[in-house]
Amino acid sequence: MRFPFSILSVFLLTITASADVRSNLEPFLEQHCYDCHDDFDNEGDLNLLDLKFDPNDPRNLAIWKDVFVRVEDGEMPPKKKKRPEAGAMAAFLKSLEKPLMDTELEDLKKNGRVHSRRLTREEYQYSMEDLLGIDIPLDDYLTAESSEGFDNKAEAQQLSHFHLNGYLSAAGAALDEAFSRALEGDEKFNKVYSAGTLAAKRGRGNPRGPQFIEGKTIAWRSSVLFYGRMARTAVPKDGWYRVTVNNLQAINPGPDGVVWGRIQTGYGLSSDPLLDDVSLIEATAEPQTKTFLTWMKEDHILLLSPVEGARKAARLGNGGSVRYNGWELREKGYDGISFTGMTIERVYPHATRVEVREKLFDNLAEKKLRTEIGDPKKELRRLIKRFASIAFRRPAQDSDLAPYFALANAQLKKTGNFPSALKVAYHAVLSSPHFLTLIEKPGKLDDHALASRLSYFLWKSVPDWRLRKLAREGTLSDPAVLRSETARLLAHPKSERFIKSFTDQWLELREIDFTQPDPKRFRDFDPALQISMVEETRAFITELIKKDLSVKNFLKSDFSFLNTRLKNHYGLTNLWIKPGGGLQKVKLKPKQRSGLLTQGSILKVTADGSATSPILRGVWINERILGHHIPPPPPNIPAVEPDIRGAVSIRDQLAKHSTQTSCASCHVKIDPPGFALESYDPIGNYRVSYGVKKTSAKVDPSGETTDGTAFDDYEGWRNIYLDRSEILARAFAKQVLEFSTGGEIHFSDRVVLDRIVLESGKTDHGLKSIIQSCVSSPIFQTK
Repeated sequence: MRFPFSILSVFLLTITASADVRSNLEPFLEQHCYDCHDDFDNEGDLNLLDLKFDPNDPRNLAIWKDVFVRVEDGEMPPKKKKRPEAGAMAAFLKSLEKPLMDTELEDLKKNGRVHSRRLTREEYQYSMEDLLGIDIPLDDYLTAESSEGFDNKAEAQQLSHFHLNGYLSAAGAALDEAFSRALEGDEKFNKVYSAGTLAAKRGRGNPRGPQFIEGKTIAWRSSVLFYGRMARTAVPKDGWYRVTVNNLQAINPGPDGVVWGRIQTGYGLSSDPLLDDVSLIEATAEPQTKTFLTWMKEDHILLLSPVEGARKAARLGNGGSVRYNGWELREKGYDGISFTGMTIERVYPHATRVEVREKLFDNLAEKKLRTEIGDPKKELRRLIKRFASIAFRRPAQDSDLAPYFALANAQLKKTGNFPSALKVAYHAVLSSPHFLTLIEKPGKLDDHALASRLSYFLWKSVPDWRLRKLAREGTLSDPAVLRSETARLLAHPKSERFIKSFTDQWLELREIDFTQPDPKRFRDFDPALQISMVEETRAFITELIKKDLSVKNFLKSDFSFLNTRLKNHYGLTNLWIKPGGGLQKVKLKPKQRSGLLTQGSILKVTADGSATSPILRGVWINERILGHHIPPPPPNIPAVEPDIRGAVSIRDQLAKHSTQTSCASCHVKIDPPGFALESYDPIGNYRVSYGVKKTSAKVDPSGETTDGTAFDDYEGWRNIYLDRSEILARAFAKQVLEFSTGGEIHFSDRVVLDRIVLESGKTDHGLKSIIQSCVSSPIFQTK
């Protein structure tokens, strides 16, 4: 077989170049690597002696990139071996870096970073809310995300017939809701409940409803399942409801002046035990009227009860130790929450009926829709084109919309009903890949694709009218305009979607429920504390972004957002917080409790509920805070099970495990931050030992970083990385870029990341500055 001369020349040049690279690497490999990684030892299943240099082979490329990173980070050669001279190591890295980067950059130029990806459930929900003004949740129709890492990660996404069927059903439900509101009006429900109607009826068995005494409804702290049921609050239809509770007041408040409770919704029956949280309740001695907004399903009721775990619970009913009637519970010191009545009103929080009509019919008057439209086919074309241009996130052309026009005209001819014809076309638009997937051409994004990426990054939804206008004008890609729009989107209330989504995935806050602390060992842990922990972290990250505060606040900060529940849990006895005032920004002394990593939410999601593990926390900090990827453990390596009795230190158990050759290279990264945080138990309490007995093993939070820098405790480890804030900034930028693009950070992105770190350094690596630099980068602005 004959090859054209030009193809043969390129082929031969490639072979020659690869051979040259391999020969340049040989002296360093022979002196520092072959002792462990040749055809005989082959440690870690890596034989560098026989490994060719062929970066066009993805597997070969991955191996050489790993070699580069481990040498650059000082992991290899290992500490027990002779360290290479600085000049020799620099020459080795320089010889290896350029061909690796050139190969990746060529592939990115040809194929792009992110292949087409579909909308996540979350993005679909928000897109439908903004397109139609609907407020019904659509999760039940859609397939749950299954990817590791960020939900929008293109490489891990799937698109099956189950997904498509879910999207079709969800679009139908959303359109039914929107057209019903626009044409028939809003459902009305407004009911006032007196204190007496909310109380339990007397009878045999365990009373599950609150008590009625002296004109008040009172919910006591009780161990009875589904206690706090208010059966008469059942709502007639699915919808959003505004719940106003009158004169909430604490009975026997705790030392912090509060009785903590929560309000939930559900059937409240053992046959259907799932309950949804509405809100925390901070009842104080001073009566307060509170309003809550919640989604309720048809026939769901409200449940309200105190929840503070450390307070004693009343045993109610025939077998109980105290009577349910009278004030005996108050006299015995049981905590309760009283109120004087309640109002439940159906509301539509996302859009008024007028706004829904405008989204569907633009400026067509209701009278025209119900009588006769002059040229219905012309109006159909206009409205379909308008709607599709918003849904498809770029101006739609008549040639592309011909099938939708045909569907609408056929329905109009069949039924003679203009709204019905429009609805059929809209359903087809919302079922199109132009809406359900984000498809981008290789190379630099055009302004419409850039508007979509920015909007789905910070609002999780379709671009708004201003972004669409700037994209049509071709000015969004102007650096100053893009920077201004990024700031606008971050300042808008819709950016709360970004904060919640990003913290849920980056910090794994959505996994806060995955473990349940042992109630016998952690009696103080309760729903009020867990909800407060998550709210603290979200408020903290919001403040860092809003004020453009340094990434160093992840490790050390002189403020946080606390309520009295968190204050007591953290043992901050000298701090004053207003009872019942919710989360409040407070000044902290940056000692044991300071920064993101010592917040309860982080310490809980990085533990297993019963015990802590330096491995879990060490991997988490490396992956999410320091930017180091930790590969899965080798096969057949048994897990280390902490001793929950506290008799044996987890450090002692890890010592033998970590000295195994197959484990040591990763544990040198994992163990230091994991050990540093051993001073905090599974729910975030500071501790000095693993138990309360004299024989309990003492916590040893000391260690040594990968470069040999020693530390005595978390504060010492923290101070080391406070002097290396560029590491924190680089890691945060990687998280932002992966979250915003749906792609992965590549070896060839090193130069761009260096630039982001340098630019954001002007503000001491402020979080908003890092986000702005990410949006301005070619990683964000190319496919």
